[in-house]
Amino acid sequence: MAPRIVEVRQNVLKKNDILARELRERFRQAGVYVVSLVSSPGAGKTTLLRDTLARLRDRFRVAALVGDLATDNDGRRLGETGVPVRQITTGTVCHLEAEMVGRALEGWDLSALDFLFIENVGNLVCPASYDLGENLRVVLFSVTEGEDKPLKYPTIVLGADLAVVTKIDLAEAAGFDREAFYAALGRVRPDLPVLEVSARTGTGMSAWLSWMEEQARAARAAVAGAPGGRERRGC
Repeated sequence: MAPRIVEVRQNVLKKNDILARELRERFRQAGVYVVSLVSSPGAGKTTLLRDTLARLRDRFRVAALVGDLATDNDGRRLGETGVPVRQITTGTVCHLEAEMVGRALEGWDLSALDFLFIENVGNLVCPASYDLGENLRVVLFSVTEGEDKPLKYPTIVLGADLAVVTKIDLAEAAGFDREAFYAALGRVRPDLPVLEVSARTGTGMSAWLSWMEEQARAARAAVAGAPGGRERRGC
């Protein structure tokens, strides 16, 4: 890679990191817990998020941002849950950046939310380099993608807080080899928590929601216990 290209890339990432830190502090002050979802196209991010929003909306105040290259299809699907949803159209950019998220949040009262979900553009490469100020980064792998995805995309695995195996109801039909998948994941990140879900059948959804809610409670307890922290009701 040419020195000039390296310099430009480093400057872009530095700017993103600064903006991400500002977003993270903004989220902390508002008391909103932010979860980002990353995966390759077709792994089931939107389906999982749609069911998640529908299950959470009666107990928590939830909202979502969704990134896509050109259409608002995913945003409209998520909007059918009745929760606030905003679309981020990235054009030729194959990932979300902190600046895009900040612009999309203009006019939103974040303190009126318990959870904010960010669905990234379908891609396992570029999103790994861009911090969005989230509390939790979840990487999705579908059983239809094969078992070696963690080995092909180690950077996103190393930066994730949780791996979710989606479409688990299709595992047998797809010939999904669990042992091979977990072996591949273990070679990259043996300590990464993993959940298996099917948004279509509901398998694993309760475990997914419970795990995420527990992470949010722990994070809020830590903030409340820190100097200058404040208690927040909810979860």
